[in-house]
Amino acid sequence: MGVALVATLAAAPAAAQSVNRAAIDNLNEQLLYVALPLVLFVEITLLYAVYRFRDNDDPKPTTKDSPLEITWTAVTGIILLFVGISAYFVLANPYITPAAASGPTVETQGDPVEIDVVAYQWGWEFRYPDANVTTQGEVVVPRGRDVVLTLHTRDVIHSFYAPDLGIKQDAVPGQETTIRTRATEVGQFRVYCAELCGVGHARMRGSVAVVAPTAYDEWLETGDLPPNATTPTATATAAN
Repeated sequence: MGVALVATLAAAPAAAQSVNRAAIDNLNEQLLYVALPLVLFVEITLLYAVYRFRDNDDPKPTTKDSPLEITWTAVTGIILLFVGISAYFVLANPYITPAAASGPTVETQGDPVEIDVVAYQWGWEFRYPDANVTTQGEVVVPRGRDVVLTLHTRDVIHSFYAPDLGIKQDAVPGQETTIRTRATEVGQFRVYCAELCGVGHARMRGSVAVVAPTAYDEWLETGDLPPNATTPTATATAAN
């Protein structure tokens, strides 16, 4: 039974680690349902045309067919409308576009954790104003709670990119930019700078440690994370 359970978990797709990643994955899945039939239709039509007219030594221009032209124009318009509406609802999501946080599209989760992120050549500094805590290279956030990261830079343009969490935002000199996220899975996730920022760009890495709310509160008080705080299996076992 244990072997079967492991095999089932291995075969199942990994759950999104944040609401940001879930929104992006959901959009990609919707667009795939549209794109895959179109690709199959075009490829089958192409193969048919190659086979059907392979020995045609006297090709003639395609005759005018108004109903067919109207049909494919209407179908194309419907597809583009579907893509546009799907993309609009994702872009209006406050976890994708933080400026939309006051809108009705998605309900956010309570008062967020406020963190100031300072990018510099070549590292990351994270400040927790409410707790008077500052970290270098690693930001600790609680699972299941909204987090707002306010980005600044001391020098050139940098880009905060955590692919597993589905978040990416530039830090622009003289400007303040914002990331809103809510992590749903405990774990340790890599952060990269996704904007070429000088000779040390490749070394500009960091991490996001997502921990249980109790572990987060303990960390704010003591500065130390409990053992295995970012290990999903350990957290799941403790919860059970």
